[in-house]
Amino acid sequence: MELIEKQKKLRENGYKEALRYMDNAKDSLEKAGKEDGYYQDRKYIKTACGTAYSGVLLALDIYLMLKGIPRPHKRKRLSIEYYESNIGQLDKKLLKELDVVYHILHLDGYYDGIQDAMLIKRGFDTAFEIIGRIKPA
Repeated sequence: MELIEKQKKLRENGYKEALRYMDNAKDSLEKAGKEDGYYQDRKYIKTACGTAYSGVLLALDIYLMLKGIPRPHKRKRLSIEYYESNIGQLDKKLLKELDVVYHILHLDGYYDGIQDAMLIKRGFDTAFEIIGRIKPA
């Protein structure tokens, strides 16, 4: 019973924290300003996308722990290959969602500052889908 309670607490806290990241990301995105379907300020776009991607990684860490796959390094950054490999063994749909979020939010948004509002919306929507997988019952 104690294990179930720990998992429940992990899920609740992780879900709340991941949503907090997404709220902060949305706030940053609003600061970017939008005109004609494009965000204007790349600084805020990059901040928003990086924060949203971090929220997804947090949710994925929780997801993997709940599936019995502990995080190998507490403080060390993990590669995308780590997530792809482990998630690919568990859930092919989640792997596809991770691919979308990785490319849109991390590469296009965080690194390149892509300004296309529809593309960024797709990344955020998929991020919320991933985070929803750890939503408490």
